[in-house]
Amino acid sequence: MFEKLGNAFSKAAKSFSEKDLNEKDIDDVLSELEISLLESDVATEVIDSIKSDLSTKLVGSRVNKKEIEDFVKKSLTENISSMFDDAGSVDILSNIKSKTDPQDPYLILFVGINGTGKTTTVAKIANLLQKNKISVVVAAADTFRAGAIEQLREHINKLNLKLIAQNYGSDPAAVAHDALLYAKSHKVDCVLIDSAGRMQTNKNLMEQIAKISKVVSPDLKIFVGDSLAGNDAVSQAREFHKHTTFDGAILTKSDADTRGGAALSIVAVTKKPVIYVGTGQGYDDLELFSKEIFLETVFGKPEPIAEPEPVPEPIAEPEPVPEPIAEPEPVPEPTAEPEPYLNQ
Repeated sequence: MFEKLGNAFSKAAKSFSEKDLNEKDIDDVLSELEISLLESDVATEVIDSIKSDLSTKLVGSRVNKKEIEDFVKKSLTENISSMFDDAGSVDILSNIKSKTDPQDPYLILFVGINGTGKTTTVAKIANLLQKNKISVVVAAADTFRAGAIEQLREHINKLNLKLIAQNYGSDPAAVAHDALLYAKSHKVDCVLIDSAGRMQTNKNLMEQIAKISKVVSPDLKIFVGDSLAGNDAVSQAREFHKHTTFDGAILTKSDADTRGGAALSIVAVTKKPVIYVGTGQGYDDLELFSKEIFLETVFGKPEPIAEPEPVPEPIAEPEPVPEPIAEPEPVPEPTAEPEPYLNQ
């Protein structure tokens, strides 16, 4: 995944190391980087932000020419990492488990256009929740597209779950409300609402989402986008966020995405995180999106910083042991001379 995006950044970093860091050379390399990023489906405003940040750091820089490639990679990594940090994160499992009131199920509304794999994604999330001991009911609120209810029912039957559905043409908000009432009465933990796929330009269908949100007040709104749609996915995310203020995104078909621009652009444009990525058609083919893995894939593993070896403390020389002071030999007392013998 994301090989093209990684190649674009690596090529730019190497080009900087081969040129003088004057303003003209910097502009030339940034122009080449812009073209490569456009080909990798990075949104224009995101490219402008990356170029501006990099130009500011490089113009007048006194970085050693041998170190410039690493300097550029580090600057790009920090800039993109901050975009993901600004978007925050969403932990669906923790959020659901933190709702302790059985009369207050957790509601997730899925939005997006047709053909992105939204219905399959709903089934994948249902499967994920089941595996984590979270009870689920699914609402077939796509009453617009022919065959949508049958497609969702097939998934839900395979997962042995409950589906709440009405006839085609019914009010989607009413279907979502029925599912909410069912979840409350049966103490179900979570309700997943599959809404109709719609183009972001379809005003009437976009208003349906607003009505569903008003009727059931979902705890989480998730935009489902197709990684392979590139800038179209970014445009869709921008418009859906404008109308629905979704809380996060799931990108499908990410296993086939060699460009990587959609994930980066959606995060940067909407300031909302990518929560999961789809990596296949199976119910288990859903992976938690990781900023660290994204950066590692694009820029490679950071070189481990060798820890300095501890300098051994000098061994203190033992203090010399003073030689014992010899005690003076005792002076013998003088022998008393015998008194002279007197003759009587």
